[in-house]
Formats: sequence, C-alpha cells, structure tokens
Amino acid sequence: MLYLATSIETAIGECMQGFANRMPPLTICEYDVDCEAIADMSTGAGRKALKVVLKALSCPWKELMAKGKPVPSWEVAADLEAQGFAGMLVPSFFAGATAKHINLVLWDWSEAPPNMVKVHDPSARLPRDRKSWE
Repeated sequence: MLYLATSIETAIGECMQGFANRMPPLTICEYDVDCEAIADMSTGAGRKALKVVLKALSCPWKELMAKGKPVPSWEVAADLEAQGFAGMLVPSFFAGATAKHINLVLWDWSEAPPNMVKVHDPSARLPRDRKSWE
C-alpha cells in the first residue's frame, strides 16, 4: 500500500505521531496523482455510503498485526478493492489531527492512468536506486 498525506502539515503529523520534539529522519516528496475510483472515507457521509465505521479505520493496526489478530482497516481496504476501488481518502489519527488532515491510501497504482502516481522530481534530486543512498 502507498500512503500519501494531502498536506505538509498532515505529513509532519503522521511522521511525528504525537512526539512533539522527536522527528525521525525523513524525505518529503510531492507527487502527481491522477487516480480514479477513490473511496472517500474522510467524511461521515462517505463512510455511511459504503457502510464503514470510523473505528475500523482508526484501529491500532500495528498492535493487532503483532498479536496475529485481524486488522479492521485492512479488511476495509480489501473490501473496497473487491468493489473496484483503487484507494481511499481517510482521516488522519495523529494526536491533534482535525478534519482537514487527510491521507490518500492506494493499493492499485502505477505511472500511468487510470491510477497514476509519479514523484515530482524535476531536478532529479531523489535517489534512483539503492546505490544512490551510498
């Protein structure tokens, strides 16, 4: 899956996850996104239309996965994928997040439509392969 924050504020909030002074090393990139069939789980109306409860999206997935338990948010994604969706807009759940903090989660994307995602790197400054990091 690919997780994209819809704003720099959301990206920073997601990276810090409530730890006010301890940001981990990160690379922030912009992407050109042109995706069809995106389920809007960021609003109550969108969730209601697709019969998804907010609690399923906000579950502690790492904890559940570590315990070998079902992960409700993954089940939602699998359900939406089976219905033909390529991804979903979801609220962010970091401490202090508001309704404006939204993420795009994709499970079907490529560099071509109908679900295009391309990193915006006009100056070719990003690594192209593992060797670029050395």
